[in-house]
Amino acid sequence: MAKAAPTLPDLFDDSASNPPPAPAALASAEPRAAASASGYSAKDIEVLEGLEPVRRRPGMYIGGTDERALHHLFAEVLDNAMDEAVAGHARVIEVVLDAEGALAVRDDGRGIPIDPHPKHPGKSALEVILTVLHSGGKFSGKAYETSGGLHGVGVSVVNALSQRLDVTVWKDGHEWRQSYSRGHPLGKIEQVGPSRKKGTLVRFTPDAEIFGEGATFKPARLYRMARSKAYLFRGVEIRWKCDPSLIHDQTPAEAVFHFPNGLADFLKERLGAIETVTAAPFAGKVERAENGGAVEWAVAWSPAGFGEADSFMQSYCNTVPTPEGGTHEAGFRAVLLRGLKAYGELTGEKRIGILTAEDVVAQAGALISVFVRNPEFQGQTKERLSSSDAQRLVENALRDPFDHWLTAQPKAATALLEFVIDHAEERLKRRKEREVARASATRKLRLPGKLADCSGTSAEGSEIFIVEGDSAGGSAKQARNRSNQAILPLRGKILNVASATTDKTGANKELADLMLALGAAGGVKFREEDLRYDRIIIMTDADVDGAHIASLLITFFYRTMPAMIRAGRLYLALPPLYRLSHGAQIVYARDDAHRLELLDTAFKGKKPDVSRFKGLGEMMPAQLKETTMNPATRTLARVTLPRTEELVEEMVETLMGRKAESRFRYIQENAEFAQADVDV
Repeated sequence: MAKAAPTLPDLFDDSASNPPPAPAALASAEPRAAASASGYSAKDIEVLEGLEPVRRRPGMYIGGTDERALHHLFAEVLDNAMDEAVAGHARVIEVVLDAEGALAVRDDGRGIPIDPHPKHPGKSALEVILTVLHSGGKFSGKAYETSGGLHGVGVSVVNALSQRLDVTVWKDGHEWRQSYSRGHPLGKIEQVGPSRKKGTLVRFTPDAEIFGEGATFKPARLYRMARSKAYLFRGVEIRWKCDPSLIHDQTPAEAVFHFPNGLADFLKERLGAIETVTAAPFAGKVERAENGGAVEWAVAWSPAGFGEADSFMQSYCNTVPTPEGGTHEAGFRAVLLRGLKAYGELTGEKRIGILTAEDVVAQAGALISVFVRNPEFQGQTKERLSSSDAQRLVENALRDPFDHWLTAQPKAATALLEFVIDHAEERLKRRKEREVARASATRKLRLPGKLADCSGTSAEGSEIFIVEGDSAGGSAKQARNRSNQAILPLRGKILNVASATTDKTGANKELADLMLALGAAGGVKFREEDLRYDRIIIMTDADVDGAHIASLLITFFYRTMPAMIRAGRLYLALPPLYRLSHGAQIVYARDDAHRLELLDTAFKGKKPDVSRFKGLGEMMPAQLKETTMNPATRTLARVTLPRTEELVEEMVETLMGRKAESRFRYIQENAEFAQADVDV
C-alpha cells in the first residue's frame, strides 16, 4: 500500500524540545491562553493614527533627521507657496527667520480653504490639510495644473515634526488663525476679524525631540534655497528677512529676489567671469508645450570648467530640485546630442559618430526646469524624476530652438562642435590607454581564488564589487555579468586606517590586494585614468556589521584616494534586508522603515510572508542579481564629499580616529537617534 505523502506539520519534529500536550489540554486550549504563553498577543499590535507614523518614522517622509532633512521642512512649505505663484494666484512670497529660530513663509495667494470639510465633520479643510496625510488640492488637477507637492503629505509632515506651528489665512474678507503642537491642534480655527488681505502664513519651529537639541535653521542655506526658487519662476518675487543675531557669515539680513530672465539670469550669475566656448549661452523657455507642460533651460560650455567641477547640471520639476536627475535630464542630453550630430552632418563633419550624450555635457554648465502634470518621483523627497512624459516633453520643446540656435551662428556652432568632438577623442584616447594598462595589470595580478575579474578588456562601463566574505563572494560571482562586473571578496573587517600607523597600513595584505585590483596608486600618485573600473561598488550585508565594514572601506578610500570619491566613482550597493511575498507578488525592502511602508502600500489589507536575509551569502544568486547587481533593477548610492573639507576630516577623526573619548562623546550626544538592530 502506498505511503501517504506527509503533511506540512509532519515535516517538522518538535518532540525533542516541545513534547505534545495531553489530549485534554489540547482540547481545552484557548487562543487567548496560547497568545499569553507566547508573549505575543493582540495587545502587542499597534495601530498608528493621524500623524503618529510621521513622528515614529520621519525618515520615510523627509529622508532622515539630519540638517538636510531639517531644511527639507522649509522646502515643503515654500513649495506650497510657489505652487500658488505658478498657478497665477500669488505674486509675492515672504520668508522670515526670526530671533527665536522660528521660520515663517507667507504668500499672497488664494489662502488655504477654511470652510468645513464634507468628509470630516467638525473639522475645517485647513485642519484636515494639516493633520491628515494624503490630503490636499493637487490630486485632481482642478486647483493646480502643475505643482511640486502631489503626495498630499508636505505641510502635514511639517506640522507633525514641529514643536509649534501657527497658520494664518486671509480669505473671503476675514483673517483666520489656528495653532498646533507636534501635529495636534491646540484649539479650533478662529476668525480674528475682517481683513482685505489674501494669502497664507505658516510659521513653525522644528521639534527638538525629532531633530535634537540645538538643531537650528542655517540662514545661508535658507537664503540659497529661497533665491533658487525665484530663478525658477519669473513671475514671483521672494522677499527674504533674517534676524541679524542669527547670521555669522556674509548672508544678507534682507534681500528681494526677482529674476525676469529666469534660468538665464541664474546661469549668468553662476558663470561669472568664466570663459565660455560660445559668446552667449543657449537659453530659452517654451510655454504651454504638450499636455500643458513648460520647459525652461540655460546651458553654456567652458574649456576651463566651472570652479570645483568640469561640469554641472541642476534640474527641477515644478520648481522642486531633482539632484539625482531623471527623465528630464535624459531628454536634455539626448536633444543636445541629436542637434550637434545633425549640425555636423550638415557641415560635412565626419567624426560625429564618436559622440555620446555624456560628451555633449562633459564640460557644460546646464540648468533645466520643467513643469508637468502629475509628475512621478522616486521617493517622497522627490530627488529623481521618473515621468516618461518629461523626457518627450523636453526633447520636443528643445529640438527646433537648438537647431535654430546652431544654424543662426555657424562660427560659434562649429567651435562648439569641435570642442565636443575634441573631448570625445580625448575620452577614446584615455579609454585605449586604460585598456592597455588594464591588460598589463591583469597579467601582473596574482590573486587566485579572490579576484574574479571581468572578461572584457575595457575599463569603460566596468564595475568591481567589493564584498565581505567568501560566501557572499560566491553568490556574487554567480549573479554577476561576467563581461563587465568583477568580484573581490574581503575577509571580514579591514584595517581601520584612521587609527592605524602608516607602517601597519602599508603592510596590510587585504588593502594591498584591493589597491592592486583597482590598478591605481594612493596618495599624491593617484591618477583617475589608472583605475581599471568605472565604478567601485562596496557591497556589504544590510546590517550593523555590514555598515561597519562599509564605513571602514569608505574611510580607507577617503584617506587613500579622495579624488576617486570626488570624481563620483565610489558607490554603495543597497541590498534588501527583507523579502515580502504574497502569492505571486514578491517585493524587497531595504530596511525596517521600507518594510513598514510596503506593508502599508504594496500589501495593504494583505498578510504577506516576511523573511529577513541574514546576509548576502544567504541570498540566491538570482535574488542578488535582481535586487542588487543588475543595473536595470538595482539602486546604488553614490558616495560624495561635502564642499567643506574640514567637516569631513572632523567627522572621520571623531568616528574612526584614535581618540575613543571623542566617539564616546558623539554616541552620548546622538544616542537618542540610534535604532537598535535586534533580531526577534
